[in-house]
Amino acid sequence: MAGHSKWKNIQVRKGAQDAKKGKVFTKVTKELMLAAKAGGGDPGINARLRSAIAAAKAVNLPKDKIETAVKKGTGELGGGNIDEITYEGYGPGGVAILVEAATDNRNRTVAEIRHILGKGGGSLGESGCVAWMFEKKGIITLDKAKYAEDQLMEAALEAGADDVVDQDDTWEVSTAPEVFETVRQALEDAGMELLSAEVTMSPKNTVDVDVETGRRLLKLMDNLDDNDDVQQTHANFELPEELLAELG
Repeated sequence: MAGHSKWKNIQVRKGAQDAKKGKVFTKVTKELMLAAKAGGGDPGINARLRSAIAAAKAVNLPKDKIETAVKKGTGELGGGNIDEITYEGYGPGGVAILVEAATDNRNRTVAEIRHILGKGGGSLGESGCVAWMFEKKGIITLDKAKYAEDQLMEAALEAGADDVVDQDDTWEVSTAPEVFETVRQALEDAGMELLSAEVTMSPKNTVDVDVETGRRLLKLMDNLDDNDDVQQTHANFELPEELLAELG
């Protein structure tokens, strides 16, 4: 089974040490609100909310802010009127890009996404133009230096994971969305420290890009991630080894 693209692993490492904490807090807060809005405020029966709370705790969002975001999502408090929408488009080299956003103003957000894509050498496409190139998966990453493959394989596959993939300096565990929480909990119960854990849109196939195109794409993806309304970005490119070496 194909693994996640290596640029996503770069995002994971960057995210773990992201200095722009305000933006990180904004994104996890919006996900808490969306999760509560979609499935209610009880994490015991709302798997998406359980994941959102885990992500919020991972970036040290204060407990009171977590509770406030959940109450806004359920409507107990005002200010929770945000919608989630996915934009589809293309980047340099014809790379497919999905942008998941959470917004209280769709007109503003679509204009900003179109501008960022255009400035970065890409374009906004019609609904459905690239979504078929991706599939929803649970993706969990762990530090390869800390865990032996046999140890991780046993724990992950027994819990229902689909595969464990070697991604150079990390292990990537992939799951079906419906068993993601079960697998995540099983790994944590086994005492394993997770670098990241999310249900995401994974490319079915990836395309190789050259160094210059790779640099342009990384800048474009960074600019998309910097937008306050953008929750997640997904793309189907693989960076060349030369550029990966530069990035460390």
